[in-house]
Amino acid sequence: MKKNRISKNWINKQRRDIYVRQSKIEGYRSRAVYKLKEINDKFKILRNGQSIVDLGGAPGSWSQYLSSTLKNTKLLAIDLLQIQEIKNVKIMKGDFTEDIYKKKIKSFFNTKIDLVISDMAVNTTGNKNVDAIVTGELAMESIEFAKEMLKTNGQFVTKIFMGSSFNEIVSKSKKYFKETSVFKPPSSRKDSKETFLISRFLRS
Repeated sequence: MKKNRISKNWINKQRRDIYVRQSKIEGYRSRAVYKLKEINDKFKILRNGQSIVDLGGAPGSWSQYLSSTLKNTKLLAIDLLQIQEIKNVKIMKGDFTEDIYKKKIKSFFNTKIDLVISDMAVNTTGNKNVDAIVTGELAMESIEFAKEMLKTNGQFVTKIFMGSSFNEIVSKSKKYFKETSVFKPPSSRKDSKETFLISRFLRS
């Protein structure tokens, strides 16, 4: 009974959500696309000719936006889930933390890259503290991946949840990057603990 009530509440929230409606009108696979747009409006992380990895890219709205907006870019999206084909995007199904997939990603670009982006989060348990910890571990993995993949002055964007590992993640970003900012896009739901870490200019 309780589960059904939660499901109905979620459906009703989705129906009222202007970003959900707008994403359907504009042909994007999820409302998450507006978070990336708002991050870029503020921090200007995107430009033509970049090489970009989209971690945890499913269902694909961030890569859709990159593909349709940028010119002469090299894009790769990876997720544990299957991502439907996106024009001009290399799709990879796998775990970016495993060496076999790291090698495949490096082989695809054959050079250091400009930008790593991530809207990843674990499947929620309902316990916000646990979810924040596990998603924090994922963010730590992705920041290490970015450090390994990015060229000097490369940039990195990842979702993080306010929680016990927040300060550790921010501290690691400041160690690796010259500029670190924390930003909650307007399209991020107010009742969500998510925010985004924008790490700019990887130190050499």
